[in-house]
Amino acid sequence: MTATGHSPGDAMLVNTESAVLENDADGVEAAGHFRIYLGAAAGVGKTYAMLNEGHRRSERGADVVIGLVECHKRPHTEGLCADLEVIPRRIVEYRGTAFEEMDLDALLQRHPKVALVDELAHTNVPGSSHNPKRWQDVMELLGAGIDVITTVNIQHLESIADAVEQITGVPIKERVPDWVLRKADQIELVDSSPEQLRRRMLHGNIYPPEKVPQALTHFFREDNLMALRELALRFLADETEEELLEHLKARHTGVLWETSERILVGVTAAPGTDAIVRRASRMASRIKAELHVLHIIAGEGNKRGDEKQLERLRQLTTDVGAHWNEIQAEDSAQALFEFARTHQITQIVVGSSARSRWQELKGGGSIVRKISMLAAPAGIDVHIIARRGQGEASAAINDMEE
Repeated sequence: MTATGHSPGDAMLVNTESAVLENDADGVEAAGHFRIYLGAAAGVGKTYAMLNEGHRRSERGADVVIGLVECHKRPHTEGLCADLEVIPRRIVEYRGTAFEEMDLDALLQRHPKVALVDELAHTNVPGSSHNPKRWQDVMELLGAGIDVITTVNIQHLESIADAVEQITGVPIKERVPDWVLRKADQIELVDSSPEQLRRRMLHGNIYPPEKVPQALTHFFREDNLMALRELALRFLADETEEELLEHLKARHTGVLWETSERILVGVTAAPGTDAIVRRASRMASRIKAELHVLHIIAGEGNKRGDEKQLERLRQLTTDVGAHWNEIQAEDSAQALFEFARTHQITQIVVGSSARSRWQELKGGGSIVRKISMLAAPAGIDVHIIARRGQGEASAAINDMEE
């Protein structure tokens, strides 16, 4: 990685590494150029780097405006905002409190060449925009032909948020679908070591002094920051590798490449299945594999009450960039295997069985055992993922196994 800048007085080096991504994800087709500054946590310098880039574009003659920047009372960040045009924020009253939000309509009407929009994962206050999420506002700006430069932390990525919750113990409520980041023309990692970040916290450069002690003993613990940094580095390394492969393919069209990995995850409406899909998504992302999600309807159809959970799973499948499939079959293991063989699946991911050993023997064995026996001769790997949060009361029998 190369050093590209620093905050005056902060003695913080901002390291960046770029990865050009293909605009081939599902969703709105972006017309404007899309650039993201990615960080492992708050305070690494994403907003500062974004503003520096805005100044560079402005000095080259581009029409640059600030759609919304959160300075968090940081003097050096506020100083960088002074010489750029700022679109006034929209004041919205919600439940008796006034909030300041980005004025999407005013920004669209102003129609600059480049818009700086901070905090991609932000949830809009009701009434401030016709979109519930800021990433949706950004997609609208891009669709209007406006270049957007934005910022986001790694914990807000949909396929990674569950892992961050488990590592830090902090719920991640604001999430951005994976395909949004894959829409980006360029992603730059703004990197800072855990030691640097904790020093910046102690110096009051991230949170107000009264919040510092709690932050340092909770989310900003050194082990948490190390894990978040590794997640950010891995994500960017994966995307960089993908870009390199595309580059080589484009210039060596006559070269035969190995068959792509394809992962199939079998899902039910049972509790904890969403975590299995996210785990499979991370596995697929690391090896650049295509991901399929398969729900098998056994018998006459879904149980009453399952449809809401299945709809959430369908949406999650879309958010992580996977393919949703649904078939009806009596023998779930055989159907899963046949789907895998037909679609040239190389790896199958299933959740661990909630059935007791006696139930498995009485019913002729678990679905996991059956799938493993079918898949092994075909050379298909089977991964069994433990179901978290599945207590005795809800450990109930996997839909596929009834």
